[in-house]
Amino acid sequence: MKKVSGEQQQASDYRVKYTREEFLKLVKIADPQIIYRVERIHFLSYDGFVMYTFECGDEDFIGKTIIQCVEFTNTPWKEWPGRIY
Repeated sequence: MKKVSGEQQQASDYRVKYTREEFLKLVKIADPQIIYRVERIHFLSYDGFVMYTFECGDEDFIGKTIIQCVEFTNTPWKEWPGRIY
């Protein structure tokens, strides 16, 4: 399977939730450089899906860059004059 960079890979609207053990297996397979985090949720995009778990801590991803995000949603953003919602 050809690896695609994050900019080239498109994620679908589907999100897939994992247990801690399964998410760590997925991280090993996908080998992402970046893991995203919003509060207790760690997530990544792989194989066209957003994959996530509530059961990991930052210490589970030694050697990976963890980027703190503001929001995790699949609701489209709406822009109003002067504001983004």
